[in-house]
Amino acid sequence: MTMAAAMQSRTAEAPARSKASRIAHVDIVTDLDAAEAVWRAFEEPGHLFTPYQRFDLLSPWQRLVGEREGARPFIVIGRDSEHRPLLLLPLSLRQSHGVRTASFMGGKHTTFNMGLWDAACAAQTVAADLEAMLVPLREHVDVLALTQQPLRWRDQQNPFALLPRQSAINGCPQLVMEPGGPPASRLSNSFRRRLKSKEKKLQPLAGYRYHLATSDADVTRLLDWFFRVKPARMAEQKLPNVFAEPGVEQFIRSACLAPRGEGRVIDIHALECDEEVIAIFAGVADGQRFSMMFNTYTMSEHARYSPGLILMRYIIDRYGERGYRSLDLGIGSDDYKRMFCKDDEEIFDSFVPLTSRGKLAAMAMSSLSHGKRLVKQNQMLFDLARRVRRAFG
Repeated sequence: MTMAAAMQSRTAEAPARSKASRIAHVDIVTDLDAAEAVWRAFEEPGHLFTPYQRFDLLSPWQRLVGEREGARPFIVIGRDSEHRPLLLLPLSLRQSHGVRTASFMGGKHTTFNMGLWDAACAAQTVAADLEAMLVPLREHVDVLALTQQPLRWRDQQNPFALLPRQSAINGCPQLVMEPGGPPASRLSNSFRRRLKSKEKKLQPLAGYRYHLATSDADVTRLLDWFFRVKPARMAEQKLPNVFAEPGVEQFIRSACLAPRGEGRVIDIHALECDEEVIAIFAGVADGQRFSMMFNTYTMSEHARYSPGLILMRYIIDRYGERGYRSLDLGIGSDDYKRMFCKDDEEIFDSFVPLTSRGKLAAMAMSSLSHGKRLVKQNQMLFDLARRVRRAFG
């Protein structure tokens, strides 16, 4: 596909007030290769984005998973009057029942979804700028389904919080860390003592260690183990195995092997001994935040010493000592997350109709999401729903 075919440029209708950071032009790019150079430039300092929106994470998702699900790249680049890129939206477009829906790339595998912004532009953006940017999309899209967006990132408001929004179905527990704070400010001494007594049972194992996988061989070896053990763990919990879906394993392997600075696009932390891998946690980091994507632990008798919790303590201390400000274990309120994460990240969804056909779809999506949230919030209903699902699963 030529770049001309992959890119359509539209001049956004300029709102009445003019200002230096105004989004004056909108490019719609339907080919990953054509967007790559601009996208990577948004990952440089001076930009606001979450590590889930890196090109080396979303491009393998789009090629290996999204494409198989019938999602096509729909990358929106907002530029100022001098054509400098101010915003990149990594979306993919699906058509179902005659409705064209654009959503963030990444599907079930990204905890947070957000555009990549010029940081100064993000701070000055007003609702009129966003409205003008959406006008050129109407020819191609009926509804924007923009889910799991953080209200703030790196102490800056997410500009999309200016769009109509509702709270996401699930919250995201997070641990806020005081940079340079003592270990007890991250995890209480009593919790540390409990974990230490459990770890004493593992420490005599030959070659027992915690480490961050740095070599390709380590990354591959740990992933080979993960893809063997995770299906067994999920079957045990009667959960569907999202990692068995077409293309997902190749996508995960690609992002875990992609280099980023001294680490990888997805970093793998492991607790192991010479005899076996005991636990892994994999996630994305950006210098201020570590965000967990997937994890599992051994099926052997060593599982009874809470290796996942021990590994989590190592990870929290590692990032705490490096001046990180926060850490999360992904969306959802599992008990183990609450052991570490006492705060909650505010997350919202926006269902924005762009055409009259999209209005009905946006209302349906919004109502469905709201209903699911109410069920989740009512623990009794949630437990009942879970029991019914097990009975008929």
